Amino acid sequence: MARLASLSYAVTGARAGNVNYLGAHRCRRHFELFYPEGFADETYLVAERAHKERAHLEWQAELGPIEFRKLLARGEFRRIADIAVRVEGRTNLLFSFEKMALRDALRTAAGARLFATELYAFLWGRGTQQRKFEDWVQAVADLPRPRARVLTWPIVTVFGFLARPDRHLLLKPMVTRRAARRYGFDLEYACEPCWPVYRSLLTFAAIVRRDLQRKPGFQPRDMIDLQSFIWVQGSPEYES
Repeated sequence: MARLASLSYAVTGARAGNVNYLGAHRCRRHFELFYPEGFADETYLVAERAHKERAHLEWQAELGPIEFRKLLARGEFRRIADIAVRVEGRTNLLFSFEKMALRDALRTAAGARLFATELYAFLWGRGTQQRKFEDWVQAVADLPRPRARVLTWPIVTVFGFLARPDRHLLLKPMVTRRAARRYGFDLEYACEPCWPVYRSLLTFAAIVRRDLQRKPGFQPRDMIDLQSFIWVQGSPEYES
């Protein structure tokens, strides 16, 4: 499992700074109500981390960078798309209507090819983080849309999160915005996926990581732990 030590702080670290957020302690205490041992809590590992980590490990085994390149070189775009949809489908990270819209968008050969080639470029290609993210957003926007739109924040961010939780974070808009408000962080937001919002999300994650790692048991292993922390703050299922 990749660690957050490899996360590029060119975007996030400089903005994390030394600002103290009034909601940081309150949010940590809220997490402890459910998981007293923090990220080492056995109930947390079962309820929040295990299924996301399993999906990441499955992705690594089938679509790690070397295998991904081999499949691309053989023109197996359909296989790449099928694996990605299958791995994500075993999680609860997307809503059912998003899963259906994505499957519809990838049914055609053109859709599968666009998805596979641009996803690899986003995950492992050259260029700045901003440029790769913007190119990926454009690719998702260009996918066929037989019935429903696929350009949503969860669809745009879920595959980076599954493939590279050392670097990428899932954005669930309602939950994340609610969590940021409770933390006291001014999260930029727009309904349409764009780089300034994603950069703001990564900054938020860097700040949460900085604040949490001061307490034993709260050292995030990766973005899976940070996404789970944010989820506990913003999800109605965790109302105290």
